[in-house]
Amino acid sequence: AFAQDTYKIQAAQGLPGGDVPQAIQSSLQAQGESLLDSSGKVLCEVWLRKELAPAASPDTAANVLYGTIAQGSLVGVIHFPEATKDFRGQAIKAGYYTLRYELVPQDGNHMGVSQYRDFLLLVPAADDADASKVLTFKESVSLSRKSTDTGHPGVMLMDAISDSDKTFPALFQDYSQNWALQAKTQLEASGGSGQALPLAIVLVGQYQG
Repeated sequence: AFAQDTYKIQAAQGLPGGDVPQAIQSSLQAQGESLLDSSGKVLCEVWLRKELAPAASPDTAANVLYGTIAQGSLVGVIHFPEATKDFRGQAIKAGYYTLRYELVPQDGNHMGVSQYRDFLLLVPAADDADASKVLTFKESVSLSRKSTDTGHPGVMLMDAISDSDKTFPALFQDYSQNWALQAKTQLEASGGSGQALPLAIVLVGQYQG
């Protein structure tokens, strides 16, 4: 059904509100992006952080797309005006969520979920007030479980940048028929200007395992 639908993006109006802590709001880019369905209904809004925390030791594995980002760090905020489902098909309540970067563990429980290990964990915004804090994997998972009430964290898949569309921001459909937003942010650099970092996040699509 997803493949038959069409979607588009437009600039989100202002910074996120709701129960997003001020410290989180202040860390975000001034402009976010809204995802609209074919009828013009807003399905979600995404704001990326101005500068992402760099990994102390970048992960250069072939199945890792964004290994320069610190695992457990804040990537942005997403708002769902209505209840929705995450990449695993788990129910997610309407509201605001922070997005924490993590790599899927390399164990038998996660084989075949995605070609890449890069995911964003959904954390209820009211439970995540420190933009600069880098969470441990255990902390990220524990907080993200509050987004699903299933015992499993709420997850969003990260994607490779489009092969054909090199504009930012842009919405594209990948090889798995997922719809992904690609946008640019910065990676923090000590003592100088940050490094441009394009990334992509799947906004429409679910694991068909």
